[in-house]
Amino acid sequence: MLLLARVFAALLLATFAAVPAGADPVDDLLRAEMKQRQIPGLALAVVRTGQPVRLQGYGLANLEWLTPVTPATVFEIGSLTKQFTAAAVLLLAQDGKLSLDDRLSRHLAGTPAAWSNITLRHLLTHTSGIRNYTGLPGFELTRHLTRDQFIAQLAAQPLDFSPGAGWSYSNSGYSLLGHVVAATAGCDYWSFLRQRILQPLQMDATRDRLPGVIVPGRAAGYEMTNHVLINRDYDITDVFSAGALLSTASDLVKWDAALSSGHLLSPASLAEWWTPARLNDGTVKRYGFGWNLEPQAGHRCFGHGGATSGFSASIQRFPDDQLSVIVLTNSDEFNVATTLAKKVADLYLAGLPR
Repeated sequence: MLLLARVFAALLLATFAAVPAGADPVDDLLRAEMKQRQIPGLALAVVRTGQPVRLQGYGLANLEWLTPVTPATVFEIGSLTKQFTAAAVLLLAQDGKLSLDDRLSRHLAGTPAAWSNITLRHLLTHTSGIRNYTGLPGFELTRHLTRDQFIAQLAAQPLDFSPGAGWSYSNSGYSLLGHVVAATAGCDYWSFLRQRILQPLQMDATRDRLPGVIVPGRAAGYEMTNHVLINRDYDITDVFSAGALLSTASDLVKWDAALSSGHLLSPASLAEWWTPARLNDGTVKRYGFGWNLEPQAGHRCFGHGGATSGFSASIQRFPDDQLSVIVLTNSDEFNVATTLAKKVADLYLAGLPR
């Protein structure tokens, strides 16, 4: 194992050395960070004033086959999926099929009495109080829980707080929203996503991450154990509409363009999407619908990270600066993609030449 780790490290160093040091501050930054953090592969997209100015792969998508990362390499994007789920809910609201302030029980049968005051808005903003199931046993992908089984198993957990009284990140809420989309649209969640979002935006590589399906160009995911990279654990949680999308840097550039152009959602829906949550006592939380709204160095920023076993992803958008940075990696270091996306953004915000 140690010998293999050294071989892979040497191969990674050779990959980094292929680009001359000092040639580009972004390349220099990412090469140094990847070496220090032992990130096998990374895809980067930078969009300025609506145009991709950098679309590039670094390192390896697969350490066993020594496959290089390209902008078309397919990564798990984790919680970036929440943006697509929120968009699906907003599209259904535009269609007049639901309201953001509808109670969850209006759209899903079998919900417990404790959830009676939970609205779709609570789920979108992580203010429902429903416990996050990804830290609990019994929700593994191999169990293939039906909607009713998922609700019943989740309903056995007490609420962390009454609806609207607090904020706590909950994948549970976004998985429930996926079931709401299916129940309201009359088709399964993935079909709705394809028909209303992915196909119209020509995001042809973006799809469900099902491990058994052959996906051309799919990157292998890696975890770090005792400072050695290993293949990721495939006994994974079923994160469904909270985090089960695969995508590429190229596809996410199309997603970013749709958000900037307004071709997907109405101005009113976009305003809802990026409005901070407000608790019952008036406290404002800098989180919209699947977007963190924390500013960066005085610049407005709408962003989110995604983490699944063996992968880390991030999109950071700076609307006033017409700048977006997308980073996808096959490393399990928590939030590493967001860390790197923000560092790349700092270079551009500081005046990196176009």
